[in-house]
Amino acid sequence: PTVWAWKKSRIHKIKARVDKLFAILPFEKPFYAAEGYEVEYCGHPLLDEIAGRHFHREETRRQLLDPDERLIALLPGSRKQEISRMLPQMLAIKNRFPRSRFVVAGAPTMTPEVYAEVIGNADVPVLFGHTYDLLAAADAALVTSGTATLETALFGVPQVVCYAANGFSVWIARKLIQVRFIGLVNLILDREVVRELIQNDLHPEALAAELRRLLDDPKRKAQVKADYAELHQKLGEPGASARVAKRILELMER
Repeated sequence: PTVWAWKKSRIHKIKARVDKLFAILPFEKPFYAAEGYEVEYCGHPLLDEIAGRHFHREETRRQLLDPDERLIALLPGSRKQEISRMLPQMLAIKNRFPRSRFVVAGAPTMTPEVYAEVIGNADVPVLFGHTYDLLAAADAALVTSGTATLETALFGVPQVVCYAANGFSVWIARKLIQVRFIGLVNLILDREVVRELIQNDLHPEALAAELRRLLDDPKRKAQVKADYAELHQKLGEPGASARVAKRILELMER
C-alpha cells in the first residue's frame, strides 16, 4: 500500500496485521521506521525482470527507423481512459520532430482498435509484447506516470513524465496526496530528475521543449545519465525475489 503517498494512518492497521513487510522502494524503509515500524528493503523486482535478458535494440531500430531518424517511445498508460487522454497529448508534438519516429508501446490488455481510435491515419506504429525491446532502442520517451517511469529509467532512456486527468479527480488527489512528485524516479531520488508535466503544465510547447532538450542538449543528457546511475545505486542489485524468498523461509523456520 502506498501509505507514503496518501492516508498515512493506514500504517497502524498494517502494523497490527502484518508480521513482516518487505518494501520494494528504498525510501519506504526510513518512512516506516519514522513511524516505529521496521521493514526490510530487499530490492525492486523490476531489476530481476531486466537483468541478464537480451533485448533486440539494433533489430528494432532497423525495422522501425531510417538510419538518420531518432526513436521516441510513447508509453501512454495501460487503461483505456489513460490512453484516450494521454496519447493525443503525446502525438500533438509529432510534427515538430520530423526526423524522429514516434512508436507506441501497446499495453497487453488493450486491443489495436483502442490505439487506432486515437492515431487514425498517422504513421505511428503500435508494438505489442515488445515494450522492453522498444525501450532498449529508444532515444527518448514520453511516459504516463506509473511503474513505466521506473522501467524507462532502468533502460537509461531520457524521459518526460506526463499526466492529466479530469479537474475533479485532480482536485481530490491534491487534497489527499502527500508527496511532491508522481514519477517513481523522482520519488526515489527525492528531486526532479525527470521533468513532470502535470495537468495545465502538460501542453505542446512545454512537452516539445523538454523533449528537444533530452535529444539535443549534451548537458541535459549527461545529467540524466548521472542521475540514472545514482538511481541504480539506490535500488541495489538484482535478485530481489530470491532474497525475499530466502528471508521468508528463514522467518518460517524460527
